[in-house]
Amino acid sequence: MLVIGDEIIETPMAWPCRYFETHSYRPILKDYFRRGARWTAAPKPQLTDALFAPDFRAPGPGEPMRYILTEFEPVFDAGDFVRAGRDLFVTRSNVTNRMGIEWLRRHLGPGYRIHEIESRCRTPMHIDTTFMPLAPGKVLINPEYVDVDRLPDILNSWDVLVAPEPDPINDRLLRITSMCGKWLSMNVLMVDQKRVIAERHDTGMLNALERWGFEPIPCDLLHYAPFGGSFHCASLDIRLRGTLESYFD
Repeated sequence: MLVIGDEIIETPMAWPCRYFETHSYRPILKDYFRRGARWTAAPKPQLTDALFAPDFRAPGPGEPMRYILTEFEPVFDAGDFVRAGRDLFVTRSNVTNRMGIEWLRRHLGPGYRIHEIESRCRTPMHIDTTFMPLAPGKVLINPEYVDVDRLPDILNSWDVLVAPEPDPINDRLLRITSMCGKWLSMNVLMVDQKRVIAERHDTGMLNALERWGFEPIPCDLLHYAPFGGSFHCASLDIRLRGTLESYFD
């Protein structure tokens, strides 16, 4: 689910195993709807073979980028978007296609802007190990996946913070079962413009956040990794204090 302003959007997932996932949250959705939230479901995808590229294989180093998704119908994951007020940033990936990005752009209308972040990841899925706005004027980027010189022009006035090399994971079971790469250290959760929840194991990231003027809150969530993510993936910010702003005008 993607929350934008007072609207909760059920996203059109590209994985068949996640097709009915939001049904588990229907009591919560209905409760927020009764309290005034707008509740939207993007077009449910057909998920036929036409959506998936036949004989797909991930591109190797130096090869042109390829995606498993075609443009048969709009699909996108909320995990491929991050927000900065009235601006959203997205990565095209193996769960988000161009048609999905365009559907959301038209749905939101002129009150919001969507900017695409180019990723050099060979198997892209979800933006939160690639590009993470931390506070107005500060964004965290993955040096392996992002070319700083190719960021959208609206970020020219922002401080681009380069994520440090992640601490190695010594737990053998986590190395085998995790569907996430080593850059899970970037998957942090901002509580406000200063406080940030980060993995206790990632001392390099905790130290870097302190150097950059943030107040890191070390927590333990490493064993969530086999299920696909960390703090940003495991949370959905429904209620926020403050007002909706634009940070680039």
